[in-house]
Amino acid sequence: MDADMVDGDAVDAAAVEAEEAAEVVEHDIESLLAERDSFRDIAQRLQADFENYRKRVSAQTADDVDRATGRLAEALLPVLDACEAAFVAHPAEVEPLFNLLLSELRKQGLEAMNLDGQAFDPNLAEAVMREDGEGDGAGNAVVVDVMRSGYTWKGRVLRAALVKVRG
Repeated sequence: MDADMVDGDAVDAAAVEAEEAAEVVEHDIESLLAERDSFRDIAQRLQADFENYRKRVSAQTADDVDRATGRLAEALLPVLDACEAAFVAHPAEVEPLFNLLLSELRKQGLEAMNLDGQAFDPNLAEAVMREDGEGDGAGNAVVVDVMRSGYTWKGRVLRAALVKVRG
């Protein structure tokens, strides 16, 4: 019976040892799952940070390109003014060149402001001459003559027009 008792104690000890090992394994699994979740959170945050960085750099690059092309368009405005003056003096000879230059600049975002007959807006034009008379009826001055064309570049004023106003 002593041998049976020793075998029973050995079985009980083995059972306790197996139960302790199961608890250790369960604890290890829980800690590994927690660590995995932590790494997943870190990876998701890094992915979101990188996506935000990519968008910010893309927007900044687009802004830089717009500013650079805007400076180029601004540098070409004296050429455009010379073409416009030549067009007024010799329309048949200069029209193809003037239209081509204006067309290419329009494709890039340049727009000539059409202010003739419009209410005067100091954000779009500089009044360099004024004549007496009625404005638009609401007390606003009206542009009667555009002396130098004004241009916008992708929605912002690149160069204000020089105008003559009435009112």
